[in-house]
Amino acid sequence: MQYRLIKKTGDEISPLGFGAMRLPLKNGKIDRQEASKLIYYAIDNGVNLIDTAYLYGDSEKFLGEVLQGEYKDKVRISTKLPTINIRKYEDMEEILDEQLNRLQRDCIDYYLMHAVDLKSLNRLFKKDLLKFIAKAKSEGKIKHVGFSYHGPKEDFPLLVDAFDWDVVMVQYNYFDENVQASMEGIEYAASKGMGIFVMEPLKGGILAGKMPKDAEEIFKKANPNKNTAEWALEWVLNNRNVTCVFSGMNSLEQLNENLAVADRITPLSMSFEDMETVELVKRVMRNSLKINCSTCGYCMPCPQGVNIPECLKIYNEKYLFNHKGFINQSFMNYYQYVGGIMGNSGNAGKCNACGKCLRKCPQKLNIIEELKKVKKEFEIPGSKYALFFVEHVGFPIYRYLVKLINH
Repeated sequence: MQYRLIKKTGDEISPLGFGAMRLPLKNGKIDRQEASKLIYYAIDNGVNLIDTAYLYGDSEKFLGEVLQGEYKDKVRISTKLPTINIRKYEDMEEILDEQLNRLQRDCIDYYLMHAVDLKSLNRLFKKDLLKFIAKAKSEGKIKHVGFSYHGPKEDFPLLVDAFDWDVVMVQYNYFDENVQASMEGIEYAASKGMGIFVMEPLKGGILAGKMPKDAEEIFKKANPNKNTAEWALEWVLNNRNVTCVFSGMNSLEQLNENLAVADRITPLSMSFEDMETVELVKRVMRNSLKINCSTCGYCMPCPQGVNIPECLKIYNEKYLFNHKGFINQSFMNYYQYVGGIMGNSGNAGKCNACGKCLRKCPQKLNIIEELKKVKKEFEIPGSKYALFFVEHVGFPIYRYLVKLINH
């Protein structure tokens, strides 16, 4: 694997990083055996940076437990300060100490301000963020600092210039080339010697796996041996300013595919023909995608229990894959995954327009209005009562019968 240098820090980083937000789950919790196997395999094959965050459930604690011995020294950790949790200066110190305890480390390699825009960063400055950073560095608790960006591209250079940052994390993929930081913003940050970490290279999975028929045909015609995820990852790693791409890999197959791409692709190595192929696919996707949601989950949890990312994802898939007819695949997915049939009731109709999700959305989507579209699309007259029955009567009976059969 050919490593990429961060000029500001002098660190050589693997172009593929392990994103620990979507680790494999079992019964709703991290599957320790499967997740640790993947992480060890990634490190053994050259990955030397793992990204997590305070808000990623038990991710930090899990990493602290499994990254011991030789593996503790082989990998760097990137984690984040939960800016939405900061009310006063002392909160920053308390949370950092808690993170160090979770991770079982004396020092965090890359410490990022989580999901900031211009307004939220200014708020942190007023809470003495710079004093906190200076003190944490002097005490040896953090080595390098940066921020993960979730704002408009016009403001990005202002945040880059606001402090002597070492790194920045941005959403970047061929579909969102000019969203948030944008290609120009990435180039500007790189010109200052900053490391560029990339999140959502596959746009929450939309750019991997099954795609609209027209898009798949374009890719297959160009190279029948390359899958959609490989195309997306190659496109990001082809950018000479990108240091590391974080991918949430939850199977050995995904991990091996991504490792192969990271080994193969060097900056500016994609051919002109391949770049043109991606551009054609992007045009097809733009004509099909209705809601620009990356399913990052920052809008969650919803006070009313709406599974916002899944609702928007299913709605998008209906148009991406041209599901027609009254009872189509998307309709069935909706009632299976958010309609309560499997015990996961989180349908769009539960939204009461409280607005708590709006300020947390990195894409600045009007989630309330988008959920109205989802409800109109999938929730037929009378479905409110049917969904209530399924959730409170049907599924408990089903669960009881399964338990009876297993005994």
